[in-house]
Amino acid sequence: MARIDLGAISVAYTDEGTGAPLVLVHGHPFDRSMWQPQVDRFAGADWRVIAPDLRGYGETTVVPGKTHLETFARDLAELLDRLEVGRIVLGGLSMGGQIVMEFHRLFPERVRALVLADTSPVGETSAGKRLRNETADRLLREGLGPYADEVLPKMVAPHNLDALPEVGKHVLGMMRGAPAEGAAAALRGRAERLDYVESLGSVAEPTLIVVGSDDEFTPVAEAELMHRRISGSRLAVIEGAAHMPNLERRDAFDGELEAFLSSVADGSDGEVRFGS
Repeated sequence: MARIDLGAISVAYTDEGTGAPLVLVHGHPFDRSMWQPQVDRFAGADWRVIAPDLRGYGETTVVPGKTHLETFARDLAELLDRLEVGRIVLGGLSMGGQIVMEFHRLFPERVRALVLADTSPVGETSAGKRLRNETADRLLREGLGPYADEVLPKMVAPHNLDALPEVGKHVLGMMRGAPAEGAAAALRGRAERLDYVESLGSVAEPTLIVVGSDDEFTPVAEAELMHRRISGSRLAVIEGAAHMPNLERRDAFDGELEAFLSSVADGSDGEVRFGS
């Protein structure tokens, strides 16, 4: 595990491989270990895989209050600036996918290609805002345990909990271990997120959109919406997976990601540097 001090926070991150940079952003309420199978698969001579723990999650500094998607995106930019990383292939799942969309909004010149997994570009509804803030209050009262037990069968499809108990154990462990103050701050920030539906129409970079066929949090219809908005994007529906296809159907997910990365591998990683 590597760690870097950004001043306001200290970020823990995984950084393996020597090739072109592939940055993977975890969702809520997880940590960078959700991407370990992809780190194991892709890190090497072709790809340098960087997976940080977001502010308030994993081993990165917890900042109470409210954390907006813009804050997460700027943390990521500062981390990559410190690592002297140029243009990147940037992927994220769920909240991580929304951070990817925000990062692209802020720093489009720094993005070589996008991977949007089990995420939604739609702004929050009034009911959704209330629910996120109520859930944040609940996490601060109860911790993550009861919430984690409740949402596990939506994160990982019930048939996969039976067939792949190690996946269920991993996902449950990440959720139970998430710091309540960090998770609550992220929920409050996401309640105020932008709507990215229109801005996705300006995405010119190669884009892979992935979704589990059984995802209840971000259904296939959300992925289809992004696919329609991003010209030339590729849509992959992972059969038999819910919200965590990279863990539930690792071979299928990795196969789609490998094919996509191969299609962009001959592009230049550029000379753009974060903070320039």
